[in-house]
Amino acid sequence: MKTLRRRRGAVPGTAAVLALVTGLAACGGGSSSSAAGSSGKPVQGGVISYAHVQEPPCVFGGWIQQAYISRNVLDGLVAEADDGSVVPWLATSWEKSADGLSYTFTLKPGVKFTDGTPLDAAAVAWNFDFWETPPDPTSGNSTAKVSLDPYYKGAKAIDATHVEIDLNKPYGEFLRLITQGYFGIQSPTAFKKEGLKKNCEQPIGSGAFTVAQWKHGEEIVLKRNPNYTSWPANAKHKGAAYVDEVDYKFVPDNVSRYASLGTGQSQVVYEVPTAQWKDAQSKYQTIKYITPGHPPSFFLDTTDGPFADKLVRQAFAYGADRKGAVEASFHGVIPYEGNPAVSQSTPGYNAQAAQDYPYDAAKANALLDQAGWVKGADGIRTKDGKPLTIRIPYGAGVILPQEATAALQILQQQWKQVGFDVKLIPLTQADLFAGKDSAPGTFDASPSYWTSPSPAILWIVYRPSTKAEPNGNNGSFFNDDQLSQVIQSANAEQDPAKSTPLYQQAQQIVQDNAAGVGFYTQYSLYAYSKNLHDFWLERSQGEPVFADAYYTK
Repeated sequence: MKTLRRRRGAVPGTAAVLALVTGLAACGGGSSSSAAGSSGKPVQGGVISYAHVQEPPCVFGGWIQQAYISRNVLDGLVAEADDGSVVPWLATSWEKSADGLSYTFTLKPGVKFTDGTPLDAAAVAWNFDFWETPPDPTSGNSTAKVSLDPYYKGAKAIDATHVEIDLNKPYGEFLRLITQGYFGIQSPTAFKKEGLKKNCEQPIGSGAFTVAQWKHGEEIVLKRNPNYTSWPANAKHKGAAYVDEVDYKFVPDNVSRYASLGTGQSQVVYEVPTAQWKDAQSKYQTIKYITPGHPPSFFLDTTDGPFADKLVRQAFAYGADRKGAVEASFHGVIPYEGNPAVSQSTPGYNAQAAQDYPYDAAKANALLDQAGWVKGADGIRTKDGKPLTIRIPYGAGVILPQEATAALQILQQQWKQVGFDVKLIPLTQADLFAGKDSAPGTFDASPSYWTSPSPAILWIVYRPSTKAEPNGNNGSFFNDDQLSQVIQSANAEQDPAKSTPLYQQAQQIVQDNAAGVGFYTQYSLYAYSKNLHDFWLERSQGEPVFADAYYTK
């Protein structure tokens, strides 16, 4: 991630974007790993050509686009099963202390990184410290860091196969959070020897694949690790990968990317255009995944400009048919999300809060009247001689797909009918990573998201931002003591029956204050060849898994 800023994944997905090269921010949901059943005898070997959308700056790091790759190269301690439970991976078991402050993980014995060095407790402890305090500030992984701050205290090797992770205070979502690809374990020896630049392109893990080559602007070539021994408990087979190679290609053009499946140039395609989704379902195997975490929604600058007034924020929420625009632009394939704080596929989702602020132009007009904004002859409202101009910078094709851009254009016209002069400002990936138009006063509304399998995403996004501890992910700059206390109380609970009502209360506080405005759910739409089997998406945030995939004759 970065010194964090918002935007895709983890966003996080952005969710959230990053400001430093490997410090991006994160980027799952309803059916996370639904794949067609196996058919026929697996063929050993072959190449999977995978057509993706965006090229990341590094293989590992804090952006969801990086986690998609690193999940296949770097193994994690634990994984999330389809039922939401946390299952073994590099750790065969774990114990939590009675006070919730220590987790002791028992590691699989004999696992080696692909450089031949041992993946032992000391290596795991180094990785946790690396995420928290990287040796070079540009080499870190801000999604891992902000997922654990301020809870992480330290890590230590007890012996070769036992590592202890200590927390400053109980954190009920700790295990679920470390199932994400950002927490992949890499070789400390390789990192120290080769440095950031080399490890950025070819990190050394213990995973099913190694990075053989990165052809910038074209593809990353992943080669089978024949000595793979550390598959997760929810893997679909035991052993090394079936296929010899995965060619992870970058194809930003929607038409070309989807067409490559029909021509045989690709066997798996990411982000199928929603206009082609029915066609894809009729011709190929498909996976539709609704991402958990903070959904694509509008952060509103609550400290500066028109949205410093809650009445204007509420009028903005009521003033356009967001549900209708999403359904039209996404061809009914992707759901509207009325809850700006937590996606419907996230544990602890507040479905009632999602019903707030339905389209109501009359109510929007009344709120703007109350706030002192007067309609002019051109229909745009003014106050104290200033027009009600709303600047919306957005990641065109980076954070938002083409369908979302189309929805924005529909909403722009609807907001105009109640007096908002909305200016849509497309930004490039470089602009986003540089944090352009993300500081207070540089924008009014900004659509972004952050992927996470946990309702603790509320803490990552809405943790108060202070001069001593700035929170670049709090895109609305909404500092609220009650919200902070409720989220921290939820995080401290070990029992979901107790934490869920608190997380739901926090979502309602965000809605009551119109600190954000809902838009749609983050998603992944995959289509893949009928003779490819056991290709699946892991549950935590929809990272594609190639280790089990195989062809049949």
